[in-house]
Amino acid sequence: MIGTRERRHSRRQMIKAGTGAAAMGLGGGLVRATPAAAHRAQADFDWRRYEGESINVLLALSPRSDLLVEYQPEFEELTGITVTSDVVPEQQQRQKQIIEFTSGNPSFDVTAVSWHVQKGLFGRGGFLLDLREFLDDPAMTAPDYDLADFSPAAMAFATQADGRMDTLPYNIDYWILYWNQEIFDQKGVAFPETLEETVAAAEALHDPANGVYGFVARGLKNANVPVWTSFMQGWEAVPIDDQGQLQTTTEAAVAAATVYQELLASYAPPGVSGFNWNECQTTFGQGTAAMWFDGIGFATPLEDPAQSRVVGKVGYGLQPAGPEARHSGTFGDGLGVSAGSDKHGPAYFYSQWATNKQNQARVLASGAGAPARTSAYTDPEALANLTVPQGWVDALIASGEIGLPSLPQIVPVTEFRDIFGIALTNMITGADPEQELARATEEFRPILDQSLAS
Repeated sequence: MIGTRERRHSRRQMIKAGTGAAAMGLGGGLVRATPAAAHRAQADFDWRRYEGESINVLLALSPRSDLLVEYQPEFEELTGITVTSDVVPEQQQRQKQIIEFTSGNPSFDVTAVSWHVQKGLFGRGGFLLDLREFLDDPAMTAPDYDLADFSPAAMAFATQADGRMDTLPYNIDYWILYWNQEIFDQKGVAFPETLEETVAAAEALHDPANGVYGFVARGLKNANVPVWTSFMQGWEAVPIDDQGQLQTTTEAAVAAATVYQELLASYAPPGVSGFNWNECQTTFGQGTAAMWFDGIGFATPLEDPAQSRVVGKVGYGLQPAGPEARHSGTFGDGLGVSAGSDKHGPAYFYSQWATNKQNQARVLASGAGAPARTSAYTDPEALANLTVPQGWVDALIASGEIGLPSLPQIVPVTEFRDIFGIALTNMITGADPEQELARATEEFRPILDQSLAS
């Protein structure tokens, strides 16, 4: 079972896992530079090229952003570039991006990009700089940057349909089920391998009189949609098919929404309709929820005694299966340079540093997420300094084998999340899932049709 208490870390096991991940499409396949070319590049490249410049960076609140801020002085010392980082909750960050990009005068030179939400919109708007020219320039890209080290999945996420590469890969996010092993043990409940078992476990563990709730996940509109669409994967279902047709009123869609409703209406804490990931993290980290369904990148705060009351008690389990299949909802993030910035060079240097091998290894070692670079999974220093349990590593690797994008890759994905998010939130307070999905589908249909026609 994924999610044991075992804390021993086998370097041989990790090397085998990293090799296996590469074979399954997580490894790069680009041609590497010849030694002569590398020598010429070394001679041309200078990290101090933009010494004295300053840039603004806009990041979304996450353990990965915390790492970039923590090691920012390293970049400033390396380059002589001064960085001002603005780290805000993801909903506010996305709103700020849209407002400033559409104004044509963004205040930030570099920004974190949620591919699963913003890729299509940013690509259509031309908001981010095409980085291919810089990547091909030995005076702009460090010889050890090694673009081939990024997985094909990450490179596909980072590349627009027309071939523009307007972000550098940073993180692939798999959704898992966090579970409090102590609470499970006290009640004699086994880890739930299916959605049906998850509902049963939530009922068995739900004990609000003693401050324990059976399950927690995002209830806040927009943020809650990936919970539902990930559940849909258990029926081998997607919200929008390859022909652009909505599949949001199907039997599978309604069944997944019904599971969502039962878990959050019956077994979640009061006020869950206002919970995003950070409220869920706090609830689970304080030991007041038996299970939490969300992205894999939250092990860092859960294993930090200064922030968590569940250190050493957390199990990291695969996304529960549905009646037809078992997948892991998959998302991802990159870093992009604002096309409207007048500091493209310094901004690209920061993006290049932030996504280098050392920082990717730090992401793995701290449990902050799933690195987009394959080298991180066999990095000796990262393996020697893992601060998270082996169960988290096992869950990451196993999720990579069953990962499947959870959100539709469309331009109006924010509108999709807003409209269906309201429907899901309404379900928590008792609205009928089938009726809510039908209403949301009719509201979203013209928005989707217009986006596909333009």
